[in-house]
Amino acid sequence: MSDKKKKIYKPTPVSGFPEWLPEVRKAEQQWFDHIRRIFEQYGFCNIETPSVETLDAIMAKGGDGEADVDKEVYVLERLHKEDGDKEARLALHFDQTVPLARYTAQHFNDLVFPFKRYQMQRVWRGERPQAGRFREFYQCDIDVLNVDNLPLHFDAEMPAIIWEVLSSLPGMENEKIQIRISNRKILMGLLEGLNITDEEHITQILRSVDKFEKVGKSIIIETCLSLELENGKEIADKIIGFVETVDIKTLEPLSDTMKEGIEELSFIMDQLAHLPEGAAVADLGIVRGLDYYTGTVYETNFVKEDGSLDLDYGSICSGGRYDDLASSYIKKSLPGVGISIGFSRLFDRMRVQGKLPQSGISPADVLVILPNEDARSVMNETAQTLRSRGYNVETFHSPSKLKRQLAYAEKKGIPYVWFPPFDADGAHEVKNMNTGDQVAASAEDWTKDD
Repeated sequence: MSDKKKKIYKPTPVSGFPEWLPEVRKAEQQWFDHIRRIFEQYGFCNIETPSVETLDAIMAKGGDGEADVDKEVYVLERLHKEDGDKEARLALHFDQTVPLARYTAQHFNDLVFPFKRYQMQRVWRGERPQAGRFREFYQCDIDVLNVDNLPLHFDAEMPAIIWEVLSSLPGMENEKIQIRISNRKILMGLLEGLNITDEEHITQILRSVDKFEKVGKSIIIETCLSLELENGKEIADKIIGFVETVDIKTLEPLSDTMKEGIEELSFIMDQLAHLPEGAAVADLGIVRGLDYYTGTVYETNFVKEDGSLDLDYGSICSGGRYDDLASSYIKKSLPGVGISIGFSRLFDRMRVQGKLPQSGISPADVLVILPNEDARSVMNETAQTLRSRGYNVETFHSPSKLKRQLAYAEKKGIPYVWFPPFDADGAHEVKNMNTGDQVAASAEDWTKDD
């Protein structure tokens, strides 16, 4: 036998790639189940696309000049290339909207439109890990795509669904959130009315408006002056006044595009009047960074106790309307609208604050104990009967001391312990671990309410 000691690799966490203990993963699964249930209640069907896309497909609609996306995309290569292998052509997807556009184009003839889908998958971005930001994380998306024309009704349905999801997530009941909605046509129409048509100028102004909330008026003034626009200060003041507008009905359209955007946003806000006050508001400062958005845009933030938005934490849910995202993949007009929950970001916030539902490690409803080895067949029969009635049931693995078996159930958070007969004349009993009550029971008709 060799005298060499086996080398032990000491595992360490990989920054930006979270993994949870069983009890946290259980809460995460509860969230997924909750979100899935509500999405399906609104008729959204589930799809799953591969973790990888061709690099060409991803970069066909990178958005925001594509340069920023370039820095975040993870490409795949084999560790040992063979002679003749080309450069990496596969990449992990950085969102789920671009893969959806590719998927819709590829399966166009087999889909029923309007195509309503939801996706709950991991995505990957090579950004600096920090609180609430990961390199591997889950997003939960819903989108609707249609051929040629997509009714504005769907733009209003999106925030209504998201409000229902977020306001009722286990652990989120006492959190206050606000969905902020705008329409890019309004700002684009304003710039059009101010005779700002240069694409680079438009991009710079949009970025300054996007930063307005955190930086303040100065960012818009500095941008307009740096672009050497004629009457730059006056233009900056008009943009600032526009962004600060609270009542969109007071806006005077400077162009047909702006008028169309105001009408669309007004329609959406009217459709959301049934939500609680402050749940959904019009906010003309919402722009969204990706340039494939063409109309409605959404952002969702936590509201602090003093009524202000938690802007330091950032948006937990965002999206918008896109008219030509699929045009890079098919010669069809497939307008769509979608919204995405930053699941891992939101989940980790609630985890850190200790607000996740606490329901133990095990998914089992019942632990059936093993009094002695002779009772193993009775234990297994009892467990199968309970399982056939829809209960999750675990059986103890050895005829250990009763105290040890009860301690096992307590540590794993299993709410009920089942006692098969200890002898031929005994009866089945079940113990409620929360109340300590123990009563006679039959596996054929017992319920948790007994």
